[in-house]
Amino acid sequence: MAKLLLVEDTEEIWDFLSRRLQRRGHEVVLAHDGQEGVSTAREARPEVILLDMNLPVMDGWTAARTLKDDPATRAIPIIALTAHALAGDREKALAAGCDDYHPKPVDFSKLLAQIDAALGTAS
Repeated sequence: MAKLLLVEDTEEIWDFLSRRLQRRGHEVVLAHDGQEGVSTAREARPEVILLDMNLPVMDGWTAARTLKDDPATRAIPIIALTAHALAGDREKALAAGCDDYHPKPVDFSKLLAQIDAALGTAS
């Protein structure tokens, strides 16, 4: 399966998601703030990034823009994970450079479909 970078600062969420994704055969690399997420993406070269937008140190909006401005990480699909589900938030995430958007609470089966689509393996 794929190598995924999960950038999430809430332990309950990263624990839940990383375990479920690993059970599906994915390799999950974790980062707990936006700056660490950018550094880890450059080092680990994940196939997809799951990026919380409300992060310490560097927020997800800035991290997404930073990753998309860097030729080394520009092509990595980013799925925004956010509790922001107001009108316009999806567009704001896409404008920041995210390729897709998933509102919290996480719908795991929908998230899996989004990961498959980002990997180009949707059935």
